[in-house]
Amino acid sequence: MSVRVGSARKAASAWVLEHVGKKAGFRGAFFSGSTIGLPDDAVLPATSDIDVMVVIEDAEPLMKLGKFVYRDALLEVTYLSWDQLASVEEVLTSYHLAGSFRTDTIIADPAGYLGRLQTEVSRRFAEQVWVRRRCENALQKVEHGLQNIDTGLPLHDKITSWLFPTGVTTHVLLVAALRNPTVRRRYLMAQDVLRQYEQSGLYEELLKRLGCVHMTAQRVEHHLEELARTFDAAAAAAKTPFFFSTDISAAARPIAIDGSRELIRSGYHREAVFWIVATFARCHKILAADAPADLQREHIPAFEALIADLGISSDRDLLRRAEDIIQFLPRLWETAEAILSSNPGILRR
Repeated sequence: MSVRVGSARKAASAWVLEHVGKKAGFRGAFFSGSTIGLPDDAVLPATSDIDVMVVIEDAEPLMKLGKFVYRDALLEVTYLSWDQLASVEEVLTSYHLAGSFRTDTIIADPAGYLGRLQTEVSRRFAEQVWVRRRCENALQKVEHGLQNIDTGLPLHDKITSWLFPTGVTTHVLLVAALRNPTVRRRYLMAQDVLRQYEQSGLYEELLKRLGCVHMTAQRVEHHLEELARTFDAAAAAAKTPFFFSTDISAAARPIAIDGSRELIRSGYHREAVFWIVATFARCHKILAADAPADLQREHIPAFEALIADLGISSDRDLLRRAEDIIQFLPRLWETAEAILSSNPGILRR
């Protein structure tokens, strides 16, 4: 059944009011994520959810509640510490947080602070100094992550520690273009930005560093079918709570599996690889924690085959790839600066 974005937002607002709005320490809630810019009458894709950030007083926020269906809408709820929103300048510098306050996304604001924060962040969001600082914030995340890979970790954790900083290279560009730094569709959105700013030559370089530049649609679809089997096994076995646990569940299956298939069949098979790898790694973390050894062994070869197709067969390969991306960062920054310089939406004052 299709759900309108407006109806999903109403469901999310009702959930906040009914389940957290009256609890001690509740400081407010707001929408986040890829649906922020969608009008109320748009149909919420089956491959999307409504992201809700719940602000609480605790310095250490609760574990992410994650994805669940409420009143026919798929919500994803994350807890955020009040401390993370204490400064307008810190929010303007955070490439993950600033976009949520670019427009009025507030669900609940008991003290009125979120409204004042949103007004100020919105006013200064597109100023060049803050856009550049958010680009630097993303770039630092890439470099720090790739410099701190622990090869003593299990394979799924090592791949995760390489994959996500690698994927943030796209966010540097999206932030420079004043675009939402999306999660699953980040490469597709980065391709669009590079075309818009006549920097398309960099795109193949991004895919090369991910390892999928020469991967065929047939091969990616094969890996997706293997992922689907692993996903179902992990979802059935899952008991240990992880911050991503609800991403590996029946409710989230349309996003992880059907969303990737939609990309492949739309001609964007290489763009689907990032989230296929991320989901595979998360499934194996669940299997390692909760599944019997024979079930783990059954699904490991498919994961290893995908990683091998990315050109990673050893720790040495992994560290070499990480270093290659670090060496690539000046070129990435040069492109981000070119986008910053020619972006008509940026305020130069």
